[in-house]
Amino acid sequence: MAERAVEISKRSGIAAAGFVAAVILAALLAVLARAEGAGLGPADWAALRFTVVQAAWSSALSVGCAIFLARALARRRFWGRRAMITLLGAPFILPVIVAVLGLLAVFGRAGWLNDLLGLVGRAPLSVYGLHGVVLAHVFFNLPLATRLFLQGWQAIPAERFRLAAQLDLPAPVVAKVLERPMLRQVAPGALALIFVICLTSFAVALTLGGGPRATTLELAIYQAFRFDFDLSRAALLSVLQITVAGAAAALALWIVPPLAFGTGKQDPGPRWDARGGVMLFQDSAVIALALAFLALPLTAVALPGLAGLMDLPVSVWRAALSSLGVAALSIAVMLGLALPMAGWIATRRTGLAEAVGLLGLAASPLMIGTGWFILINPWVNPMSVALPVTALVNALSALPFALRILIPAFQDALSNFGRLSAALGLGSLAIWRWVIVPRCRGAIGFAAGLTGALSVGDLGVIALFADPGRATLPLLMYRLMGAYQMQAAAGAALVLIILALGVFWICDRWGQANADA
Repeated sequence: MAERAVEISKRSGIAAAGFVAAVILAALLAVLARAEGAGLGPADWAALRFTVVQAAWSSALSVGCAIFLARALARRRFWGRRAMITLLGAPFILPVIVAVLGLLAVFGRAGWLNDLLGLVGRAPLSVYGLHGVVLAHVFFNLPLATRLFLQGWQAIPAERFRLAAQLDLPAPVVAKVLERPMLRQVAPGALALIFVICLTSFAVALTLGGGPRATTLELAIYQAFRFDFDLSRAALLSVLQITVAGAAAALALWIVPPLAFGTGKQDPGPRWDARGGVMLFQDSAVIALALAFLALPLTAVALPGLAGLMDLPVSVWRAALSSLGVAALSIAVMLGLALPMAGWIATRRTGLAEAVGLLGLAASPLMIGTGWFILINPWVNPMSVALPVTALVNALSALPFALRILIPAFQDALSNFGRLSAALGLGSLAIWRWVIVPRCRGAIGFAAGLTGALSVGDLGVIALFADPGRATLPLLMYRLMGAYQMQAAAGAALVLIILALGVFWICDRWGQANADA
């Protein structure tokens, strides 16, 4: 079966991987050819330092907090636990600009926290700068890290916890024997993944960073491109950015575990090592604080957003249609690339195609956008192709996550039904139709929903290409915030949340319907 399965995906997988590599390498070559001039100045090196420092702090705090939250969720059983674990995926698919608006409503100068501080006579806190960027990144990546660690806890056989209970081992011994070995396996991958994500984050730095001391490489590329139209400096910064992010992504390729966003099939049952009022209080406090940290910004967006819905300009609905169109095209491109590449990787067990897929994580959207602007500009007005280019780049950015979701499902389906398919003499299309798609429908739907939700809320390449008359909903929302039309921005944010979660729900629902039938 292994050889027949290779024929299913080998040619198409190579073609898809070649297309991904060609798109990214063409952009890279374009920026390399344009990267000339006096070189990098002190401000550019400061941007590099800030980029690495904020990514290091963000990943360390996200992983550190996630360990305590995942352990509390693994040790406790309470009403709504499954719903909370499911909702932990919401911040990851939540549009960045919406979450930033919610964080500003809670932690900003006129936010809820400063209102409380004012009541007790304390000076207000500022959310801008390094601490604001790190706060936003922890908000987005804490749930992702928690899911990875929960997956690790669920991988520990339940029999080992029961044996520990029979031996009456105290909690520190259980942690040393069972939990710490798992953490040593999962933590490096989680750190590497979140570090790479934070290296290439743009919208957070755009809204909460800025200034000489809080500029990332992504933001410096945008400023050189959009404000100064200095393509040479933007290209030089892009080369520096992909060098740093590429090295981190190459490390992540080997140590990041497969992503699993489900609630988990294995339930170890009661944890006798977690008995006692002190531990119960600790776990309850951790869960309550995490729930408040994740839920308050969403509530702060939803409440004023309901009032702002009635005063939305027509441009918001046009931008919403543009965002849906970009999301639909991104899903189509992602599936066209991810399915054959996942089939190739699953049958060959080669890291080459997955390494190519990770280029979308290493190469920032702004680098790809800058490169293709340089390539397109002599022939076509780049603004006229802003939406298709945005959809393509969004698909490439989601491709690494899609592959991590699809590959385990493909491997499981082929290992269970591969030999039977070969014995029945099924051809390539028949194996795809009767084996892979039905057995992997849930993973395909989830990957499509994740891609669509991320694309709906993306504020990246469109910020480079769009003209004043053409915008997606995240870009229009950013413009409304810049014009201090906060009520309209809140209404647009609520629409954006509905679109992102709606696209994800529709695709995931399709994947779950009649799955494995």
